[in-house]
Amino acid sequence: LSCKASGYTFTNYWIHWVKQRPGQGLEWIGMIHPNSGSSNYNEKFKSKATLTVDKSSSTAYMQLSSLTSEDSAVYYCARPTYYSNSYAMDYWGQGTSVTVSS
Repeated sequence: LSCKASGYTFTNYWIHWVKQRPGQGLEWIGMIHPNSGSSNYNEKFKSKATLTVDKSSSTAYMQLSSLTSEDSAVYYCARPTYYSNSYAMDYWGQGTSVTVSS
């Protein structure tokens, strides 16, 4: 999954990834800082998701491994208002729907 940023300095802000399954709430997957490459993960997703960035194209990526039907969801990238690693995310991508068929 990819998330291309525009309109701001990509390397200044953490990028978060969030999962939403149909009829369920939001689940925070993790976040990555484009400048340093530093990342933090929800323990639940540590073996499922890998976050990377490409500074040259201002794009964040999330790779999901060993997909099962439980991974079927809409996945969002999001950015906090401020430079810190705040979880108050005010800017959201449009979401990417992933469907895993058995």
